[in-house]
Amino acid sequence: MDRFEKVTVVKAANIYFEGKVTSRTILFANGEKKTLGIMMPGEYEFGTGAKELMEILAGNVEILLPDSNEWTPIVAGKSFEVPANSKFKIVVTEVTDYCCSYLD
Repeated sequence: MDRFEKVTVVKAANIYFEGKVTSRTILFANGEKKTLGIMMPGEYEFGTGAKELMEILAGNVEILLPDSNEWTPIVAGKSFEVPANSKFKIVVTEVTDYCCSYLD
């Protein structure tokens, strides 16, 4: 899917790490919530509340998921899941476009 239709977009940006990671929240009529964002090169650690599906739309990253000792490369067109109530680390090697879906 390359577009979302009939959605509500929250105007205020989500800004993290001094503006190096930003996103906008997209709300769907059925209760789904996603964010669309950009990550600048750097190393970051994020915490989750809900289970998340991160789709890398453009760019390349390496991730360290909870309970893992190995960094995993994720390239454009690939995705990964992060458990609820956890933390994961990500190294962004080039400007990266992403979509995060919050799963139940």
